[in-house]
Amino acid sequence: MSRADPPSAPFNVLHVVYHFGVGGLENGLVNLINRLPRERFRHRIVSLTDYTDFSRRIEREDIEIHALHKRPGHDWRMYVQLYRLFRRLRPDIVHTRNLAAMEAQLPAWLAGVPCRIHGEHGRDVLDVDGTNRKYILQRRLLRPFIHHFIALSRDLEGYLRHRIDVQPHRLSRIINGVDVERFRPDTAGARTRLPAGFAAADSIVIGTVGRLAAIKDQLSLVRAFVRLRELAPATAGRLRLVLIGEGSERTRLEQELTAAGLMPQAWLAGARDDVAELLPALDLFVLPSLAEGISNTLMEAMACGLPVIATDVGGNGELVLDGETGALVPRGDAEALAQALKPYVQDAARRESHGAAARRRAETEFSLERMVGRYQSLYKLCMEMRSRSA
Repeated sequence: MSRADPPSAPFNVLHVVYHFGVGGLENGLVNLINRLPRERFRHRIVSLTDYTDFSRRIEREDIEIHALHKRPGHDWRMYVQLYRLFRRLRPDIVHTRNLAAMEAQLPAWLAGVPCRIHGEHGRDVLDVDGTNRKYILQRRLLRPFIHHFIALSRDLEGYLRHRIDVQPHRLSRIINGVDVERFRPDTAGARTRLPAGFAAADSIVIGTVGRLAAIKDQLSLVRAFVRLRELAPATAGRLRLVLIGEGSERTRLEQELTAAGLMPQAWLAGARDDVAELLPALDLFVLPSLAEGISNTLMEAMACGLPVIATDVGGNGELVLDGETGALVPRGDAEALAQALKPYVQDAARRESHGAAARRRAETEFSLERMVGRYQSLYKLCMEMRSRSA
């Protein structure tokens, strides 16, 4: 059956990412693959570098993952690999994500892939405000090879529209979704999942989830935690800090906590596959990132009934209602973050009411089903338009 067959034939979608490991982008991809109708969509994943055990979260047994083991820098061999792979697999749709995978669009065009889609999920530490001229030029050069763009936030939508000059009819904004059945409040035994003796019943546990990297800026959270003990001395002995994730900044964070004498009040949990079970053990969730698209972990924390304090970057302002479900603070400002944390650690009623509002917002606004439906409609529309054009 050819790929020009009527819509009754399953669509073959090939997803291209730079690295298929632990992260919000990858989590969204897994959710999409698991939820799209099996009889209508077949999937393959290409990782330009490699993949990890995170791939086990894919529930479908028919998913192929191709790792190209790209060498650092410009690896021209990769373009030949991609071209040959596209010609062999003959996908209906190639869907790349973020700039690091966007270059796969050129061999997809050369291989004659009918529908080519690119998604922007967030920024990196070299382009926190979207002004990096090299990145803008790269995207503009690759823009003609792409049929449709997806932005995960209004911020990224504006970036693609005004800096990359993507025409409105070639651009959609699709916000991520969260599984509100998996991520939900659980006050019964949540604290037992923390290390033994770490947090008492009256402890106030502040936490975050994300790779330990400069762009996630857990360092500002650590410094705010140190400062918070001075701002709210009555609660200082009850405060605890949980950092879930792993990465290159771990040593620096440990050094900062050790210098303040606060390592006993902190738990660096490393990479975990039980985040849904650990989040309800927190009292407050903090997202201190320097840049974001639409944060999966932020939505997951809200679904768990946690008030959220986040930096006012990217799509965070679309998710957090300042003063209702949490608070927004400037990025890279540990003092502002500490000041925002203070009323929450001092007022349990505030934590409870804002956490309940966060849960309601997750249930009504961040439906995983709605996200999947938007992607399904876009994939179908793209294929229909290409079929008519052909």
